[in-house]
Amino acid sequence: MNLTDPIFTDERKAREFLEETRWPKGPVCVHCGCVDKVYRLADGGKHRDGLLHCNNCDGSFTVTTGTVMESSHIPLNKWVIAYRLMASAKKGISAHQLHRTIGVSYKTAWFLCHRIRESMRDASGGPLGGSGKIVEADETYVGGKPRKGRPRMSRMDTKTPVAVLVERNGRARATPVSHPLAGVLKRNIAANIAPGTEMHTDEHKGYRGVAKITGGPHRTVKHYQGEYARDGVHINTVEAWNALLKRSIVGAFHHVSPEHLSRYCDEVSFRWDHRHVGDSERTIAAIKGGEGKRLTYRRTSAQSARA
Repeated sequence: MNLTDPIFTDERKAREFLEETRWPKGPVCVHCGCVDKVYRLADGGKHRDGLLHCNNCDGSFTVTTGTVMESSHIPLNKWVIAYRLMASAKKGISAHQLHRTIGVSYKTAWFLCHRIRESMRDASGGPLGGSGKIVEADETYVGGKPRKGRPRMSRMDTKTPVAVLVERNGRARATPVSHPLAGVLKRNIAANIAPGTEMHTDEHKGYRGVAKITGGPHRTVKHYQGEYARDGVHINTVEAWNALLKRSIVGAFHHVSPEHLSRYCDEVSFRWDHRHVGDSERTIAAIKGGEGKRLTYRRTSAQSARA
């Protein structure tokens, strides 16, 4: 799959690609799960293109039914190229860049980006780590500086904290949280870390007592003393994830509103989790991730200015 592939320019080819991706063994009714009583209705005329019908439950559907693409009037080839661009851009692609690249309005590009980020959200719910595994924990802050002329404030007043967990050689999970961090960080670890996990953190007070929560060892590095690694104990991996998020915001998004920050974190985590595969495999994983998800959020003019 390269950018000259017909699936990026021909809507019929894009539909065939999406159907093959979602149903590699043939169409499956999205309403009842039937396989052998599903047939395709003729394109054109009184039927919309790509419509399938199930004689078992008398339901009709297309390849976009039950996905983030459902009810969208955007041509499918533009959906596919948007998936490809977002899955392959290491530091992300802004809605403005997407609207210029694929020839849609900015509002449409904004629509695409957030629904594709919903596809990238890890819906497995499974915990990170486990016995014999190491998870690094850290926190980062996202937000702008006070405007010129305003009194100087601390980052607690101007930025949104994000609790980040990264399994060594594994997955990442980032959650925007609120102040104060002391109890929030431990609750986040309790909700996302499997029992017996070895935790690596810095000396932040919010991580004190983590060993009692996970039941595994808790090792720290003393950043305040200039120590960043000791006998395999470090948080360099999670700090690398933090750097990717910051570079995505500075280089592509420029500004991220707190209400949408979690989706940007999901996007960065998705590319991190699929970093060992090629762009084509990452694109297919993102498309498959959109099944069973809907994002019906409607954007207001006030929110548009902040997105």
